[in-house]
Amino acid sequence: MTHTDPALAKRTEKALGAMVDQLAAGEVREGQRDMAVAVAGAIDGGNHLIAQAGTGTGKSLAYLVPAIQSGQTVVIATATKALQDQLANKDLPFLDEHVAEPFVWSILKGRSNYLCKQRMAEMQRDGDQLEFDDGSRVGGSALEIRKIVQWSAETKTGDRAELDFEPQSRVWGSVSVGPMECPGAVKCPSGATCFSEDARRAAHAASVVVVNLHLYGLNLATNGSILPEHDVVVIDEAHQLEDVLSSAAGLDFGPGRFASLARNARSIIEASLATELSDIGGQLGDILGQRVGDRLRSFDEELQNVLNVAVNRVNEVVNAAREVDDNSDEGPVKQRVLIQAGHLAADLNLLMDLPDSHVVWVEGPGRHPSMRMAPIDVAGFLRENLWDGDRTAILTSATLDAELPERLGLFDAEYDRIDVGSPFDYQTQALLYCAVSLPSPKSADWLDAISDELVELVNAAGGRTLALFTSWRAMDHVSEQLDRRVDYRVLTQRELPKPALIREFMNDESSVLCATMGFWQGVDIPGRTLRLVSIDRLPFPRPDEPLLEARRERAGANAFRTIDLPRTATMLAQGAGRLIRTADDRGVVAVLDQRLGKAGYRWDLVNALPPMKRTRHRQEVVEFLASLD
Repeated sequence: MTHTDPALAKRTEKALGAMVDQLAAGEVREGQRDMAVAVAGAIDGGNHLIAQAGTGTGKSLAYLVPAIQSGQTVVIATATKALQDQLANKDLPFLDEHVAEPFVWSILKGRSNYLCKQRMAEMQRDGDQLEFDDGSRVGGSALEIRKIVQWSAETKTGDRAELDFEPQSRVWGSVSVGPMECPGAVKCPSGATCFSEDARRAAHAASVVVVNLHLYGLNLATNGSILPEHDVVVIDEAHQLEDVLSSAAGLDFGPGRFASLARNARSIIEASLATELSDIGGQLGDILGQRVGDRLRSFDEELQNVLNVAVNRVNEVVNAAREVDDNSDEGPVKQRVLIQAGHLAADLNLLMDLPDSHVVWVEGPGRHPSMRMAPIDVAGFLRENLWDGDRTAILTSATLDAELPERLGLFDAEYDRIDVGSPFDYQTQALLYCAVSLPSPKSADWLDAISDELVELVNAAGGRTLALFTSWRAMDHVSEQLDRRVDYRVLTQRELPKPALIREFMNDESSVLCATMGFWQGVDIPGRTLRLVSIDRLPFPRPDEPLLEARRERAGANAFRTIDLPRTATMLAQGAGRLIRTADDRGVVAVLDQRLGKAGYRWDLVNALPPMKRTRHRQEVVEFLASLD
């Protein structure tokens, strides 16, 4: 990291002012300007930056403008698809049109998001002999296959997101490849016209590349094999960095990997070996299905025996594949099988020698269980792959807890920190209601009690409610009560995909939307549609979640304050942040968990929330909501 451009901050301020003038609102946001200048200073001086920027700051422009002004290669890593779409469809096209300095930007996704032309060619060659991972034929999925074939002749990107329907995962898996199968452009007959390779070439030619955070983690884990060399990385929604990198730096090992290898290798290995591979997957699935939810500190004899047999059979597949002529019709299949089997063998060896630095557990659903392995902490991984390099990192989010730098392995002297607040007047725009009179969430009558409370609140709000829940059970119980007892349409997360559900909610101003954890962040519903956000209980992480359980063991007596409380505060703030999205929004955040008003740690949570006016009295909430009309 070197000092490169002392005039960058001034150019950034000038360019940001010009950009703001082009916007419909045309408002100068002090927090946005302060953040942009801080980002410019970080890029110039080389210190990493942690920037907390509340809702309404306009943080994407605050980091994009100095990044473009710097003339350096920048990667933007986002944790949610919603933000990636905002950057791709709104912010970057706007800057491309109005910024004076020329720049090139691109979006890059993981290989499995793109149609594989080679798989398509082989599928059409094999016709109705195509099989899925579970051994079933195409059959009833033929309509989806035909629609994809037709689309393949029209698409210019091969990006799954272009499809006007959501294909079954096994259908898409039959026409795409992941990084553990693809041999690369040089060894693939379709490499010259590969959609994924085209996207990679575009990324390597761009100065601003947008990726998801998981792909960025894989890039770090593979010594930069995926993304172009870059000078700056902006990690947006950085409150999710620790968890996403734990996943990217770990592995997911399920029975389907054996079925997939057997399917792909069937044309080049003995039928008996392919059958045995599928059988191993079935045996592994049966064993893991009995252990879903368990943390595996060691392997019992039954599991160890299956893994031992698996190692031998995968090695047999590798040896059989090596005998195939590279110039034959099966040459491309051989290359994919060798890549896939090699990754499978490496993961088997890693699992059978469990490192103390990682935790292993089994998760469902029951019919498709898998073993997950993840590092207990990511500090060492980030030190080795990011902090100690020649790259400046900008970490930003609306909510960043104080302990985050330590958990990420950042030393105090390596980073600067800034909190630019929010331009919204939360004291007049929003009211925080804590229903302290309700029973404890541990009480048998708690669900009925919060249902009664929500009926009153929904009626006071005239519908227009986003009811957030920490469990499907709570959502189902309360939504059923609401559906019977209020005169407003009640939507639930079980009815439609997330984008369609949000559209339905926004189109019906008086409706009520009940949803679980997937809606606590990355949801933007401005305007009169939303006047009430309710939260059923404090979103403490599960005590039996294996990765957090291992982290608690390491933290010892400080576990609650260093592991559980920061996560809860961040998620609570994310949920509450769904309410006020513009300067014109008004409404109430209602927390139906008495602990927010009574527990000894309550101020750690309250202080993480936007500075709303607070009340414990429902009548004040009713009067506030009535005043909004």
